[in-house]
Amino acid sequence: MNELKLKSEELRSYILGLGKVIVAFSGGVDSTFLLRVSFDVLGSGVLAVTARSCSFPQRELDAATEFTRNNGIEHIIIESEELSIEGFSRNPLNRCYLCKSGLFTKIRQVAAARGIEHIAEGSNADDEGDYRPGLQAVAEYGILSPLRKANLTKKEIRQLSEQLGLPTWNKQSFACLSSRFPYGEEISKERLAMIDGAEQILLDAGFRQVRVRFHGNLARIETDEAGLELLLKDKKLREKIYNDFKKTGFVYVAIDLLGYRTGSMNETLPIVNLS
Repeated sequence: MNELKLKSEELRSYILGLGKVIVAFSGGVDSTFLLRVSFDVLGSGVLAVTARSCSFPQRELDAATEFTRNNGIEHIIIESEELSIEGFSRNPLNRCYLCKSGLFTKIRQVAAARGIEHIAEGSNADDEGDYRPGLQAVAEYGILSPLRKANLTKKEIRQLSEQLGLPTWNKQSFACLSSRFPYGEEISKERLAMIDGAEQILLDAGFRQVRVRFHGNLARIETDEAGLELLLKDKKLREKIYNDFKKTGFVYVAIDLLGYRTGSMNETLPIVNLS
């Protein structure tokens, strides 16, 4: 038995031992895989819970709803508006911790009402290396991380997702829209809408992996190699994107020469001093 199959069997065995579980479901690569495996193992013992907020695009919520409907998985959508959390809009270094704490508090309420002891989320082994304050909330609230426990990486999760025929196996990575702001930059409903609209423009234009980072009236585009090549060779496309971005509220549009990378806002951590 190869290493990946061993990890998969370990994951299934662990989930089987839970009996019943709520899966915090965003519709991304990791949580979709976790939800599908949990449903395969536990059937009706699984409940998917998705949080709706300004930082979670409607397209992602629609995709999550479609997946649970197509697979016959019970799904609850809760309201979890991060902007209502004290201090969140100021975008402190522990922003993700504040968000996850609010989310897990609400999912715990669902768990108590349904008599379900365990709550699981979809972080994977690759999440150990970056600045991830949300994992502190995971630990404090007793949330389970089955994919990390099985030491599954993002690449391995994509492989196993493809084997299961999941539509998310090659889906672009996604993080909440609040992650597009430098620490200390105010987050508002209007600014989140600007980011959401700008990223939708790029997705509609055929880009696959994108981030639009907010820097006041300047939008910084991060995209993969294919996206960079497309931007560099097509002047008319660049002009259209610029004009469309201006309609969302931006004045300037820049292309990041390093391209797409997760956690690029964490690159400022050594020089910021925020509470």
